[in-house]
Amino acid sequence: MLEGSKTVAFLIIQNDSIHFEKYYKGYDDASIVPSFSMSKSITSALIGCAIDDGLIKSVDEPITNYIPEMKKNGFDKVSIKHVLQMTSGLKFNEGYFNPFGHVAAFYYGRHLEKQCGKLKLKKEPGTEFEYKSGNTQLLGLILARALKTKTVTQYLQEKIWTPLNMEYDASWSIDKKKNGLEKTFCCINARARDFAKFGRLYLNKGNWNGQQLISKDWVANSTKIDTTAGSAAYYQYQWWIPSRSGDFMAIGILGQYVYVNPAKNLIIVRLGKKEGGVNWWSTMTKIAGYY
Repeated sequence: MLEGSKTVAFLIIQNDSIHFEKYYKGYDDASIVPSFSMSKSITSALIGCAIDDGLIKSVDEPITNYIPEMKKNGFDKVSIKHVLQMTSGLKFNEGYFNPFGHVAAFYYGRHLEKQCGKLKLKKEPGTEFEYKSGNTQLLGLILARALKTKTVTQYLQEKIWTPLNMEYDASWSIDKKKNGLEKTFCCINARARDFAKFGRLYLNKGNWNGQQLISKDWVANSTKIDTTAGSAAYYQYQWWIPSRSGDFMAIGILGQYVYVNPAKNLIIVRLGKKEGGVNWWSTMTKIAGYY
């Protein structure tokens, strides 16, 4: 199945032991693979760190506390929690193959702050879940404004990459070379084992070998089922929730997955060039069922 589905890396880790690790299509454990939207979950983690550090007060703050220029478009009604849960009511074209859509402008454009400032609402915040990458880019801008003297990349290095003793360096694509803003809705470039380490951090409720890097409450709130105020049962704080067994996933287009099942002490990483005709959502939960 893996060989025939455009998979380039597949890992199964349980109880801190690698049970399965294979690479395909000329890839190996040192090959760089783009995260695509798995970076949304990493961005969420950094928001949690910023709250722990007192740089952001709470998820209930309006996003205009950090992006005041969006008040003119009614975003003073939008809280950080709304953008975390994708319930902001944001008007955003998520079409990945539309050259005139928002995603193309965000992915290829050189002025993310300006693009964010142009965003508008199409419905009342807190009424309905709609997956829109613009929400995560707003989180990135909030984070950048809260950090002030540090970049989002530097904060990632400080709060996650260095403490987790990642095996390799990673990179985060930015909109321009000089004073660029990270494309937080996508575009972290890293290796399979290091993505797995990020999954382990959340598996252990934000604790890394005795050091609490992210608060337990943040991890719990990020991965719980919550259907209040328009939130979807299968999505919370930039993490997907595939079942009611306490498991959760970071997902990227083309079939990038970090699946975490705390009850089984299990992490599965799948990276690929395409989904390859496999329903990975159900496949991950089926594999977990064997453990």
